[in-house]
Amino acid sequence: MLDIGQIHRTEYELTDGRSIPVAIAEAPGRINFLDAQCEPEFGFYLSAAIDRYIRVAVSARKDNSFRFFAADLKERKRSTAANLKFRREDRWANYLKPAIHLFTELGSQLKGLNFTFCGDIPQQIALASSTAIETAAATALKNLLRYQISETDLAFKLKEAHFTIFGTETPLSDYLVALCSKKDHFSIIDSQEGIVKSIKSPFSRFRFLLVDSRVPRFGTETETSLRRADIAKGLTLLSAKKEGAGFKDFASSDLLEVLGDFPERIRRRSMHIVEEIRRVEDGADALERSDLASLAKIIYHSHESLRDLFETSCPEIDWLVKRAQEIEGAAGSRMIGPGFGGSTYTIIRKELVEEYIRRLDEYERIFGFRPVIHEVKLASKARVMPARKEVKC
Repeated sequence: MLDIGQIHRTEYELTDGRSIPVAIAEAPGRINFLDAQCEPEFGFYLSAAIDRYIRVAVSARKDNSFRFFAADLKERKRSTAANLKFRREDRWANYLKPAIHLFTELGSQLKGLNFTFCGDIPQQIALASSTAIETAAATALKNLLRYQISETDLAFKLKEAHFTIFGTETPLSDYLVALCSKKDHFSIIDSQEGIVKSIKSPFSRFRFLLVDSRVPRFGTETETSLRRADIAKGLTLLSAKKEGAGFKDFASSDLLEVLGDFPERIRRRSMHIVEEIRRVEDGADALERSDLASLAKIIYHSHESLRDLFETSCPEIDWLVKRAQEIEGAAGSRMIGPGFGGSTYTIIRKELVEEYIRRLDEYERIFGFRPVIHEVKLASKARVMPARKEVKC
């Protein structure tokens, strides 16, 4: 465990923490339990923050330089206001730049800044670790500047800042989860409206397991781009049936009637999206009623749809989900993220955790990879940490 406050002061020779303000903040990773990310400006999600975090410390400099230090990696990067853009060689430091851009655009008179970050969010398994870096940096800088902005507005501004730096879109929902989640709650997120609805978790006697399949993910970006193109084509065809309509407008329709004349591949992709919107709605209802059996069926159906209609699963991931389905007392298991490898989540009674892990012993013999298991809890939103106390990472 790293004391990020002390590391920051040592790195930048800030010997007197009382006279040189240091702001520290943390932001959580997240799981999308169900997700219908279907249009550029619309996604519908059942998500939750988890107790894995990125922590960022920030302080002002006397010059105009921006300095970045990754405490876990022992790596350093630097930039200036004139060069505040994406640079491939800056790697992880690029994710600290949106926070600087955001507050500059809001009119803050920024000179130089020191940043230190560390974290324990597992990488490359779709837990939004990069979004957590951006969110923690923005939360810490907001505190340092004493800037007043609502969490929802900050989410929208971070999304815009990310696009400015990277030239790519990041789902608004990831920022909303990081900034608006409640401890031991799920979040239903309508990213078109920027609305977050919290639902108390009924899983006090359960555990949440993440299983990293360790499958090498080659060609994922190409396949993901193809799925986006298919979705865009489906949306165009739906709009021709009802001008200005989106996938959500057809969630209560007879899908065979609506999608029946689509090209087969586009029909399957569109069917998955529309049905996933329904599953988010039905999943929220099951949570509110604490109907765990219904929720488990919804989650399993979602994975089957990812496998059969969206075609983003793989044999290793399907095998992991199937082992959970075989255990009476598991409340759902599903692929996480863009697929073609990656990880699964499983919700299971705490007394059955060892049984599930035991069943995974065969995985390495069959597929040649040793899965990595992480147990997580549902956590709360990004927060400012006390800078004068020991803050570990």
